[in-house]
Amino acid sequence: MWKDFKAFAIKGNVIDLAIGVIVGTAFSKIVNSLVSDIIMPLFTHLFLGVEFKTLVYKGIEYGNFIQTIVDFFIISFSIFLVIRLLSKFKKKEEVKQEAVKVDSKEELLKEIRDLLKGDMVREK
Repeated sequence: MWKDFKAFAIKGNVIDLAIGVIVGTAFSKIVNSLVSDIIMPLFTHLFLGVEFKTLVYKGIEYGNFIQTIVDFFIISFSIFLVIRLLSKFKKKEEVKQEAVKVDSKEELLKEIRDLLKGDMVREK
């Protein structure tokens, strides 16, 4: 059983997942700070100083709920932008790799063509 667990824990997927969780946690702190320290004060200023967290109606703190929804959309949009940026870099890498593969195939075909031409010249 220990061997099975060790094999499972050492697999790349588990290590990649652990790295993703750690980086994700650090990134969420950055995004939360961006939202609470930079973006929300701008929203407060735009809404003439009204802070969502302080909105209360008959004991129901609906302002905190509105604040959470706004935070969610800002964080989701931030993550979307980061993923979009990363996917652009990934596409550029794939295009470069594809270009290299095509070039090597073309070179191989040219070599085969030249060899066949050499054989045809010898036959004549």
